[in-house]
Amino acid sequence: MPLQRLSILSLCLLMAAGLTACGDTATLPVSAGTGLSPQLPSPNKTMLPTVNIAPAKGWADGARPVAAVGLSVVAFADKLDHPRWIYVLPNGDVLVAETNAPPKPDDGKGIRGWVMTQMMKRAGAGVPSANRITLLRDTNGDGVADARSVFLKDLHSPFGMVLVGNDFYVADTDAVLRFPYQPGQTQITGPGVKVVDLPAGPINHHWTKNIIASKDGSKLYVTVGSNSNVGENGLDKEEARAAIWEVDPKTGAHRVFASGLRNPNGMAWDPDSGALWTAVNERDEIGSDLVPDYITSVKDGAFYGWPFSYYGQHVDERVKPQQPEMVAKAIAPDYAVGPHTASLGLASALGNALPSRFRNGMFVGQHGSWNRKPHSGYKVIFVPFANGKPAGVPVDVLTGFLTKDGDAQGRPVGVAIDKRGALLVADDVGDVVWRVTAAK
Repeated sequence: MPLQRLSILSLCLLMAAGLTACGDTATLPVSAGTGLSPQLPSPNKTMLPTVNIAPAKGWADGARPVAAVGLSVVAFADKLDHPRWIYVLPNGDVLVAETNAPPKPDDGKGIRGWVMTQMMKRAGAGVPSANRITLLRDTNGDGVADARSVFLKDLHSPFGMVLVGNDFYVADTDAVLRFPYQPGQTQITGPGVKVVDLPAGPINHHWTKNIIASKDGSKLYVTVGSNSNVGENGLDKEEARAAIWEVDPKTGAHRVFASGLRNPNGMAWDPDSGALWTAVNERDEIGSDLVPDYITSVKDGAFYGWPFSYYGQHVDERVKPQQPEMVAKAIAPDYAVGPHTASLGLASALGNALPSRFRNGMFVGQHGSWNRKPHSGYKVIFVPFANGKPAGVPVDVLTGFLTKDGDAQGRPVGVAIDKRGALLVADDVGDVVWRVTAAK
C-alpha cells in the first residue's frame, strides 16, 4: 500500500473516533432509497469508505425507545447478553439467541480488516458470543418476563430457530442442529443432531444463519450470507453463499433455492400469497446513497445480482472479472428499505393485536448504518401490504435508538409476534427485548 494512502487511512481512523471519518455525505434522504421504485444515483466510490459509527452506549435507567402514536413499549426482558434473534414457541414462551460473531481469523487480516474490526467494537459487536438460547416466560400475563432459564448452551454463534412438531432446529454459524422438544420444557440438555453443515470457515464474513420451515414442515430454508462485500476475497470463497438454501430436515439433502442475495437474514411467509420473503443487506462503499437494502419475495431458482449487479441489472464495476451473462439473469427485488439501514429482522403482521394500520404487512428491524452520513436505520418500521405485495410508504414503529449526539442507546435486530399479538424486538446494544402493544 502506498505510504500516502496508508497515512490517509491512519488519519481516517483517528477521525473516526470523533465520528467525522473520511468518505462522502448523502445527497438524498433515506426516503429516496425506499419503496417500490427507489432512486439509484451514480456510484460514488471514495478512496476510503464513509465511516460513521454510532458508538454503543446502552440505555440509561428508565429510558426506552419511542413508540409510534397509538402504541406503547415496555422492556419484556433486560440484562441479556447481546440478544439478536427471537422465536416464539406455541405455548407462548419466548426464545432469545444471545449471540455474537464467532472467531474469524482471516476476516480481519490487513489494514482493511483491522479497520472493520475496530468499527465493529465501537458499534458494540466486539464482545465474545454467549453461545446460548435463553427462554423467557411471562407467568402472570403482565407483559414482562418473570421467569428465565438457559434453554440451550454451548452452541456456536446461534441465530435462527424453528420448531417443527417436536423437533427444535437451531441454525448455528456452521451447521443446522436438531434437538428433541416437549411442550413446556424450559431446558434442553441432550446433544443435538447435525442436519447439515453450513458454509463457515476462517473468513465467515456474514456469519448469521437464519432458518424457517415450510408450512408442512417438510423443508427448511436457511440464509447464508456472502463471505465479502463484493467478492473481494475471491469468488471461490463464495461457493453456495449469498443464498437461501432449501434443506430436507430428514436427510440433510440441500440445494440453493435462490442466489445473488448478499446477506439475507430475516424470513417470513406472506399469509396472502404464501410466498417466502426475506430481508437483505446490500453492498457497501459506493456512497451514502447506495445501495438500498430491501425486502423481497424469493422465487425458486432466481438470481438477485450479487456481486455482479445491484437492484436488478445495475452493474458493480468493482467486481472482477465481470460476468454480463449473470447480470442479464438478475431480477430486481420487490421493495427498498433505505440505503445502509442494515435491515435484519422480518416478521409478518399475521396475528398481531396492534392498531388496524399494522394488520397487513411486514415488520422490519433495522440495525443501523456505519457506511452512511447521516445515519440511517436504527429503528423498527412497518411496510404495509395489499394482496400479498408492498403497498405504500413504510411507517415508523419504534424510533429513538440514537441520541441527538449520534450515540446508539440500542440497535434493533430480530422481530416477532408473541402469543398475545404484541411485537417483540431484540435490541443487542441495549441488551433488552422490547414488547410493543396498542396503547391503552
